[in-house]
Amino acid sequence: MSDQSTISAAITCLAQGEVILYPTEAVYGLGCDPDNQQAVERLLAIKQRPVEKGLILIADNYGQLLKYVDDAKIPMDKRADIFSSWPNAITWVMPAAKSTPKWLTGQFDTIAVRVTNHPTVKRLCQEFGKPLVSTSANLSGQNTVLSIAEAKSQFAEQVGYYVDEPLGGNTQPSTIKDAMNGKVFRG
Repeated sequence: MSDQSTISAAITCLAQGEVILYPTEAVYGLGCDPDNQQAVERLLAIKQRPVEKGLILIADNYGQLLKYVDDAKIPMDKRADIFSSWPNAITWVMPAAKSTPKWLTGQFDTIAVRVTNHPTVKRLCQEFGKPLVSTSANLSGQNTVLSIAEAKSQFAEQVGYYVDEPLGGNTQPSTIKDAMNGKVFRG
């Protein structure tokens, strides 16, 4: 479990609009404040990822995601599948709230969201008070970095803080499913 100084340093960077690198269930992720457009644009520039692709939000609990999700559009018969799969490495593509910025959704009217079971990410989201953008730590189309040393070599000072904690133990990145029809996009 992360010590408080690590969490506090990461939260300070997030609040200042910086990008952090942190462990997730299977891979290291790059993250930032989803409500800070400049931070999201910085993250996309680091990854060399087009905004049109959209991003994943990772949270401690579903309540943190409600601002970004149009919960009323999720059919009652799909809710058991979604909510029984969390917390875990399952990302659901859900209808986005009308107020969700395009820098998060890209070309879509949906938003990809996950409630994590990774203790470090849970603490980051709890103490930051909201979800984080979560995208794999790599240049778009390249392999994900496998260690903090490799991440520092690739990203250097572009990343404001490196949360040097263990990965969650999964061997594959999160499964991504469509909340409306169950279609599997990845996994």
